[in-house]
Amino acid sequence: MARHRTLSIDDLWALQRVGGLALSPDGAQAVCSVGSYSMEDNKGTSALWLLSTFGGEPRRLTQAGEKDGQPAWSPTGERIAFIARREQQGKKDDTPQLYVIAPDGGEARRVSDFAPGVDAFKWFPDGRRIAFVSWVWPDARGSAAQAKRHQAFKDRKETAYVTSEAQYRYWDRNLPMDRVAHVLVLDVESGRVRDLFEGSDYELQRGDPDAHSFDISPDGRHIAFAFDPAPEKRLDHCKSLAEVAVRSGRIEVIAQDKAWDFEAPRYSPDGKRIAFLASHQGKRHTMPNHAAVLQRGVDAPVKQQVLSAAWDHAVNAPIRWSADGDALFFTAEDQGRCHLWRFDVATRSAAVAAQGGWVQGFDVAGDVVVTAADAMDHPARVHVHRAGEEAPQRLEHFNDDLLKPIRLGKHEDVRLKGAQGDEIQAWVIYPPGFDPKKKYPLLHSIHGGPHAAAGDTFHYRWNTHVFAAQGYVVVCVNYHGSSGFGYGFLDSITHRWGELELQDVEATTDLMLKAPYIDRGRVFATGGSYGGYMVAWMNGHVKPGRYQAYVCHAGCFDWTAMFSDDAYTWHAKELGAWYWDDPAKVSSQSPHAFAKNMKTPTLVIHGALDFRVPDQQGLAYYNTLKARGVDSRLVWFPDENHWILKPRNSKLWYSEFFGWLSSHDKK
Repeated sequence: MARHRTLSIDDLWALQRVGGLALSPDGAQAVCSVGSYSMEDNKGTSALWLLSTFGGEPRRLTQAGEKDGQPAWSPTGERIAFIARREQQGKKDDTPQLYVIAPDGGEARRVSDFAPGVDAFKWFPDGRRIAFVSWVWPDARGSAAQAKRHQAFKDRKETAYVTSEAQYRYWDRNLPMDRVAHVLVLDVESGRVRDLFEGSDYELQRGDPDAHSFDISPDGRHIAFAFDPAPEKRLDHCKSLAEVAVRSGRIEVIAQDKAWDFEAPRYSPDGKRIAFLASHQGKRHTMPNHAAVLQRGVDAPVKQQVLSAAWDHAVNAPIRWSADGDALFFTAEDQGRCHLWRFDVATRSAAVAAQGGWVQGFDVAGDVVVTAADAMDHPARVHVHRAGEEAPQRLEHFNDDLLKPIRLGKHEDVRLKGAQGDEIQAWVIYPPGFDPKKKYPLLHSIHGGPHAAAGDTFHYRWNTHVFAAQGYVVVCVNYHGSSGFGYGFLDSITHRWGELELQDVEATTDLMLKAPYIDRGRVFATGGSYGGYMVAWMNGHVKPGRYQAYVCHAGCFDWTAMFSDDAYTWHAKELGAWYWDDPAKVSSQSPHAFAKNMKTPTLVIHGALDFRVPDQQGLAYYNTLKARGVDSRLVWFPDENHWILKPRNSKLWYSEFFGWLSSHDKK
């Protein structure tokens, strides 16, 4: 009989991680990036792999690079372009550049040499040009001038970041100083580059502009893109759509409404329509993205239509058209899962095209669809879905050998009555070898957002099976405010954060404590980001002793001090007031205002590069607990952001996490 073991932290970092999935034009092959990590070297690498959609063994395509990513096939299928930083012909890339490689192998060739670097790209239909995104100095004209400015910035002795912009940082980095994101065109053979926005005030959005920010028309004559029309750029501004004529550089705004946010444009196969995401921000800042279509041309009877308004789901980018132009493909959450949907344009109806788990990525070519999807009990796997075939076919087995001896506990979808008498959903994950006749500690793992979800997904940073392998019954509550359960449920917490969510967590604890296998003296709550906010909120609102200890990772503690974050322009929308206009309303939703009630032992974890929840939040919480004499411990990472991404740091994170819980577990 084969010997089994439980999932460990080292196992998590030994798993191959699939990303960057793309189909060849004929649908016969797929390419994906596969990431791997070394605990010894404390770093990750990624390479491109080829997968036949008819089956067979995957083949590694790239060998020489360390981080090859974002692969995309040329329209003829003869080449695959990707972004990497490599050393070739005696030159080492200072910034990410574009490379191309033949799918039958050989050496990759660098095709760009643009000093500011390449962030994202798409092939033109002619296969001779590539449009790409780069952060450029808007007053420098031409590649030589950009290279000169780039070198001067590298050589400067000053270290200050100086700006007059409202939006100057994002997630874990300062935005490139004095630079903006433009769309440029690369001639693949000659390497010549032309900036389509040069001399204009147009730029792409400042929050991670990617390949979904723009699209190229089927005839290659135009590029549609999303942009912020306001003179001062902000994360929460409504974006508009524009088209730039590739030959002349003339730019025309094609969709603009001060109450609507438009993004992620995608041309139809015939080029007569543009699908995009539309959110009615004038109604409410929490309004979901809907699928919309813009008719091109002055003779179009209807300029633009929101197609999915009656469908109570939020649509995710990217949008892909079916080959016949009759339908749209996109992902959307539904009840703690994320499926790939096929949305019929004529009937405005949606049907599941690929079931989650959680569909992390997909591509479409003709009647062939490929997906990369994970689930709570396995990392991402690649499948092909062909029209007329009932069952999808798996294309790889990257992690099967590693997972074969590992036994995971069972998990189930539980429904219960939460705040306001509404039904809420929770995931319950049991330890391997669970015996209902024995007693187990209960561990809450509270998701962030708040407008996100605890999903049927394999989570590397907060892996529920690694938690359960320590002997905990783990519960993940999709509290009021969570995504994927309808707009009303998501928006219900607006301007009163903490209230309904706490009722939901407490209702779930009550339900679990009724189970004979839960030890009511061994109950713990942990959370990250908004989940960290929740455990800090619980510390000030729940009677001490109900939970033996908390873990607060990157949690929001003081909404006034949180104004140093990168999303400060949303605060009044979320909380109902600016802190200077109604300090009482803001404080009523802020854990720091209830510090006098905090007595439960807490582990506080934070990263110094976290700009979404700046680390002073965690430090202030930890200092407050220390000042009050509450048992507490701090783990502070100087080189991590909102997440813990380095293998050694992650291993330490899990060690501290389990060590803290164990030290407060009265077994």
